[in-house]
Amino acid sequence: MLKLISILVIVIVLAFGISAQTSAINIVPRPKSIKPLNGTFEFNFKTKIVANDEGSRKLAGYLNDYLLKFHGFKIEYVGNPPKNLKNAIVFERLSAQGNTPSEEDYSLYVTKDTIKIGARGDAGMFYGLQSFLQLLPAKIEKGKAKIPAVEILDQPRFKYRGMHLDVSRHFMPVEFVKKYIDLLSQYKFNQFHWHLTDDQGWRIEIKKYPKLTEIGSKRKESQFGPYTTTFRGDGIPIEGFYTQEQIKEVVAFAKSRHINVIPEIELPGHASAALAAYPELGKGCKENYDYKVQQTWGIFKEVFCPTDATFKFLEDVLTETISLFPDSPYIHIGGDEVLKDFWKESAFVQDLMKRENLKDEHEVQSYFIRRMEKFINSKGKKIIGWDEILEGGLAPNATVMSWRGEKGGIQAAKAKHDVIMTPTDYMYFDYGQGDPKFEPLNIGGFVSLEKVYSYNPIPKELNAEEGKYILGAQANIWTEYLKTPERVEYMMLPRMLALSEVNWSPQEAKNFDDFKSRLPNQFTRLDAQKVNYRIPAPDGLQNILLADTDKAKIELTSPMPTAKIFYTLDGSEPTEKSAEYTKPFEVTLAANQTKELKTVVMTAAGRKSVIFGATILRRPYLEPVKISDQDKLVRFSYYKKSFTSVS
Repeated sequence: MLKLISILVIVIVLAFGISAQTSAINIVPRPKSIKPLNGTFEFNFKTKIVANDEGSRKLAGYLNDYLLKFHGFKIEYVGNPPKNLKNAIVFERLSAQGNTPSEEDYSLYVTKDTIKIGARGDAGMFYGLQSFLQLLPAKIEKGKAKIPAVEILDQPRFKYRGMHLDVSRHFMPVEFVKKYIDLLSQYKFNQFHWHLTDDQGWRIEIKKYPKLTEIGSKRKESQFGPYTTTFRGDGIPIEGFYTQEQIKEVVAFAKSRHINVIPEIELPGHASAALAAYPELGKGCKENYDYKVQQTWGIFKEVFCPTDATFKFLEDVLTETISLFPDSPYIHIGGDEVLKDFWKESAFVQDLMKRENLKDEHEVQSYFIRRMEKFINSKGKKIIGWDEILEGGLAPNATVMSWRGEKGGIQAAKAKHDVIMTPTDYMYFDYGQGDPKFEPLNIGGFVSLEKVYSYNPIPKELNAEEGKYILGAQANIWTEYLKTPERVEYMMLPRMLALSEVNWSPQEAKNFDDFKSRLPNQFTRLDAQKVNYRIPAPDGLQNILLADTDKAKIELTSPMPTAKIFYTLDGSEPTEKSAEYTKPFEVTLAANQTKELKTVVMTAAGRKSVIFGATILRRPYLEPVKISDQDKLVRFSYYKKSFTSVS
């Protein structure tokens, strides 16, 4: 009996030890395989880096730059491992026949003596290093840190893992663009879609056409507040563009982090800024027209006229653009939201339709896209376009970015075209994340962290063979209402972390509760990097809370172990001087009475969240909750099940 008890105790201790080690492994995106081992590696000043090829030496430099920036010290690296190798971080180059055959796969082995990062390619080695850095504590005390022993074998689910940034509506400085790319790299993204031109601004220097930036990069003001059909300006001039040298700098920075930069030059629509600079590009479709850089948002009739002069201009622009992005296999040409009014009114376009046997203006758009694709293909590049390029017939080698839901992506994949999934309902990070009463101004809609995490880029309508044409997913950040880098970060994170797992981790391994448990570790890292991420709402809080009796029990959990929750019940805005939530409490309600619970989360780093509100209702009640018509469109999905239960 004593022997049986002893064995049971040993099993419990071992299980507890493995559980504790697993809890310390908070890597995002979740690796394909994690096997906790016994023991820990003690990282300290004497730890050495073994790097014996050029790629490994670059990573040694990256690691030391990281250690110096966030922990104040560097460690030595050597070219060849010493005998009796101990207390070392080793970069191992694996053969194609090894456990990690692709360029992006990696292995990470942590034992009490060594940390070994193995990969065939430099990208895989870089991703292995990113996982190792997430095992380090946020603060290394006295130059020492214990890292749990673990065996990780990892590979991405999708080969295209993208994030987009619109800099046309609001220009973002070079240093922020680099910070944005750096954040992408930490979470194993490999594509940065740079939206450089649109109706509200042209942001890339084209030396042959200087007016594009002299005129097209400037507008005297923007739409004030939420969009309305009646324009009201904010009186704030917007301008800015990237010189070709700055673009080369950004591209080189991204390459050092294994991220490809895809430039977008919008055509044939969203062309107002280009037409304001060179109005002759509209000649033949609209004569004597006063083109301008647009100051408000939406879709405009201004469109490139499909003349030889226009095609010559665009070929010149793309020639310079392609030279600035030599390694990108793609050029994004937009192709979305093309209003065809001017084409319908144009005698030139109607003659073109007869000459080229085009049955309608949709086929004129297809003609335009095909002609540009042929030129871009001649330069050794492929085109990506938004799903409108399907209208009128798809260009032969085009990749489709499906944004108006999944229908365009499904159609393209069935036609054996590559597809990148970016549907608005899941992948538009300019959409709101919470109750618009309290959130910063945004374009509306609702895309929660959980909804992003739930996305599967391969639609059920596709069979296994068709599903192979889905390259991956991308989230888009449009900046109509995002005027500063801080606002971009707020809309980007932590939803981008959910997307990283959508694109990287095995579908069968995804678990939202597990993902949330790993977020606090990431928030600590982001605090150290001074990133303005959105602090999540307390768990247990819904927009509407229903009580079955005269007492409603409020049970909340902080989204971060070290964060505090403060609340009010009198309608006032909670601050750090308000009541602090420390344990569940009850709210007493009279018949048909409602109360407003407002909460804020205060992090250990001193950051305060937006207000998270809840209406507390006693059941039964006589009147349904009333929500204004204006709020219904943007708030409906925020209420989710609670909304439908009281409406």
